[in-house]
Amino acid sequence: MTAARAPASHFRLIDILKVVAAQCIVLHHFSAYGPLSDAAAEVAPSASEWLFDDARIAVQVFLVVAGYLAARGMAFTVRRAPSVLQALGQRYLRLVVPFVAALGLTILCAAIARPHLDGDLVPGAPSLAQLAAHASLLHSVLDVDSLSAGVWYVAIDFQLYATIALLLWLGRGQRLLSLGLVAALAVASLTWFNMDASLDAWAPYFFGAYGLGALAWWGGLRARHGIMALGLYLATLSAGLASLVVDFRSRIALALSVSAVLATFGSYRFALPRTVDRWVGRLSRTSYALFLVHFSVLLLANALWAELGLDDAEWALLFIAASWAVSLVASYAFHTQVELRFEQWRRSAKDAIAAQAAK
Repeated sequence: MTAARAPASHFRLIDILKVVAAQCIVLHHFSAYGPLSDAAAEVAPSASEWLFDDARIAVQVFLVVAGYLAARGMAFTVRRAPSVLQALGQRYLRLVVPFVAALGLTILCAAIARPHLDGDLVPGAPSLAQLAAHASLLHSVLDVDSLSAGVWYVAIDFQLYATIALLLWLGRGQRLLSLGLVAALAVASLTWFNMDASLDAWAPYFFGAYGLGALAWWGGLRARHGIMALGLYLATLSAGLASLVVDFRSRIALALSVSAVLATFGSYRFALPRTVDRWVGRLSRTSYALFLVHFSVLLLANALWAELGLDDAEWALLFIAASWAVSLVASYAFHTQVELRFEQWRRSAKDAIAAQAAK
């Protein structure tokens, strides 16, 4: 069964969540790396502390939303091994082609920033093995030094997508079995895997949040996948709440909350003012690009700050605000010139192959 895709405006809540989470992650990194972050902490210690300690759990929003969107896109159609491989191939290309392009940009910016910065902020010149580990999304599993901030998420996103595709394939199109497999792994993650930090390079550690997102789609109030889907979602949510009693984790509390919001309101149409709606959609579409390119901007901003040798720490806030704005502009350029162009090329190639096969 394939879930019907609603118009984009039906999913503005998802867009809003992605936009807010993306900005939190960007500002978290600006509060965590380089002399700019040290100077900003002198001027705004409370805000810097919150951004450093708490804003990073916004990644849970992306995990839940990613699971929700994966379930919406896959439905229960992944029944045969070729379907699984095709879905994984498409996902890999969509993630890795922009990822590798952004790494090239980061390597260039790191080379520019390296003479001006000390410490561990600037990645070293990459080796061939390091590049191969990143391109294959095995950098976290192999414990290879990261070439950019937060790139572990790209690998985990692919692992999670592969995991849910495998579970749906094992379900062989039987809705209840597929839902049960996803719910079972999500419960195992929430109550076991996620309590062991040594597993944080693997999908089961994060599948609680991802599975909650998927179940929120299938069991949501407007998804119409039946009372059993809602029951499994509520059972998984309850297991997550119970796990917090044993080991409270703010990241899991956030994941549970976001999934509940999506299950209740995820597919409702929200009437936003036209200008606001346009900007929310644009910022949502460029959120992955923002995640990929902002570290390059961060490197250059810190290098410029160090080179200028400014003594007034209040200038750090202006630098960070300006760098944030530059990151947004850069993400739009990257989205339109890399992500969209690659997607257009991929579709053209697919159409050409289909036309050739039809002859």
